[in-house]
Amino acid sequence: MPQAKVFITRRLPIELEQLRRRSPPQASLATVEVWPERQPPPYEILLEKVKEIDGLLCLLTDQIDRQLIKSGKLKVISQMAVGYNNIDICAATGRQIPVGHTPGVLTDATADFTWALLMAAARRVVEADRFTRAGLWQTWEPDLLLGPNVTGATLGIVGFGRIGQAIAHRAKGFEMRILYTSRQRCKPELEQSLGMEFATLEYVLQESDFVTLHTPSTDDTYHLISDCQFELMKRSAILINTARGTIVDPDSLYRALASGQIAGAAVDVTEPEPIPTDSLLLTLDNLIIAPHIGSASRQTRSKIATMAIANLIAGLTGDRLAYCVNPEIYNS
Repeated sequence: MPQAKVFITRRLPIELEQLRRRSPPQASLATVEVWPERQPPPYEILLEKVKEIDGLLCLLTDQIDRQLIKSGKLKVISQMAVGYNNIDICAATGRQIPVGHTPGVLTDATADFTWALLMAAARRVVEADRFTRAGLWQTWEPDLLLGPNVTGATLGIVGFGRIGQAIAHRAKGFEMRILYTSRQRCKPELEQSLGMEFATLEYVLQESDFVTLHTPSTDDTYHLISDCQFELMKRSAILINTARGTIVDPDSLYRALASGQIAGAAVDVTEPEPIPTDSLLLTLDNLIIAPHIGSASRQTRSKIATMAIANLIAGLTGDRLAYCVNPEIYNS
């Protein structure tokens, strides 16, 4: 088969030899161009690239709209992410272009990081580090940087998919009371095994010492947590968000933290991303902000990239994508 052309919109944490070398050894499946910058390629660049490539490996930060899809001769679009809101799936399907994504591999890494944020916020680890580096540590003080217990506290989980369930399993080891709310109630045996209680969002917010968000980004969850919801929470409560920035109204979050309506928060996602450098949220000591690194374990990111490459290769060779967003194209 003729050599394909591939464009990858960011550097990946794996080698690309499986794309460049095929059997027989002298044959190459594709010539590969990787965008070298930290920032995503401008839309105008992508628009030009798709006119000459067969395969595109992209990220959530890339705008793959109808105009771009119709402008090219793509055989496959492979997204290195679970979500695909940035891709016009209808336009791709209309042109019989399979769209791949990488589901099911982020769960443990994201759950681990959620727990890291929860513990860091509870025990004020980031504040303590700044305190020490500023030369303010003079002696042991009984009331210095006090935070709440995690063991035995009440944890509220908003959204109970794979990551929410992984959080609940971890919480059991801390002997926490676990409340959860979700569109669908889970099986009674799972509730019983984890000692969980199903409740309304309002009840979860009122009762929880820690609230962690794990819902998808939809019209229904846009600014799900806003002024009214913060007013329901305990003044000692801590909010964790490793899901999507749009779930929390950033202005409401600032007001809740600045006024002491809640004690603290730790987030891995913001609205917008990246957070503007003049955001008032950056002035708060009781807020931890990470740069969307919930899945950033070496093993997980490598697996995600490998899945994305496998989807890309399948599309280039005419095979069915293992993880396809629009499998209906194979039925036509």
